[in-house]
Amino acid sequence: MAIAQSKITSQGQISVPADIRRKLGVGPGSVLEWDEDNGKIVLRRVGKYTFEDIHRALFGNKKPKKITVEQMDEAIEKYIREKHGRR
Repeated sequence: MAIAQSKITSQGQISVPADIRRKLGVGPGSVLEWDEDNGKIVLRRVGKYTFEDIHRALFGNKKPKKITVEQMDEAIEKYIREKHGRR
């Protein structure tokens, strides 16, 4: 079921319904981006990407490797030690 509708003008312009503007957090001057995802058209505010969007852009459809917080902390610590030469 659609959450809102817009009508296209003869110049190809549309009005974004107020409910959608509020949900996206946009107003005058905001930039919206149109994208296609598995045959569906997606509208989003520019600069608002999910972790999944970023991961898909970097790694395609490969599943992210699951690690624990402790493993993440160890990897960060190792990186900092190597970067700054501290052992």
